[in-house]
Amino acid sequence: MFTLTPLPAVVAELRRLGLTGLAVRHRPADLTDTPAESLGPQGVHLAYSLAIGAATTGRGHALPQLHVSRANAGSARAATEVLQELWRSKTNDPCTGERMRDLVAANVFRQRLAPDFDTDSSSWSSKTGTLLNLRHEAGVVEHADGSAFAVTALTQSTVSAGVQPRAEAVMGHVTCTLSDHLCAQG
Repeated sequence: MFTLTPLPAVVAELRRLGLTGLAVRHRPADLTDTPAESLGPQGVHLAYSLAIGAATTGRGHALPQLHVSRANAGSARAATEVLQELWRSKTNDPCTGERMRDLVAANVFRQRLAPDFDTDSSSWSSKTGTLLNLRHEAGVVEHADGSAFAVTALTQSTVSAGVQPRAEAVMGHVTCTLSDHLCAQG
């Protein structure tokens, strides 16, 4: 990704857009060099145990991908602001924004929030992210009445397993319940 657009240019563009809640420090490919890949399928539970147990006080971590001051990082608010920029901004090139929205709408991983947001009268566009014990999703639900809401869920599991369908289902249900509550408020 940073071959065509160098990392400093990406950071500068985020700042220009006022998207300051994201720390982009390395290429996305650097995320794939975790103990899970080194240990393989038989040892993946050990990688999850390390991810869960190796955190330090002050949000440090033995794994660089999970260390808050060394890894790419962002808050739920920051992810939501990126979505708002993609869906509502007038500052970006319209063709680029449309292409990005099309890519996000084509997300093939639909087990987290999509089951609760994709209906006959709404559509769900999102980007998921999974790194060891972290499961995240940020997306936009667009309703038939023209309203649209950005939704972001960031989770951190304490279970040493990669496959957690119940966690995925709970993530979607809780997020949808909170979204429904906020929509009812105003």
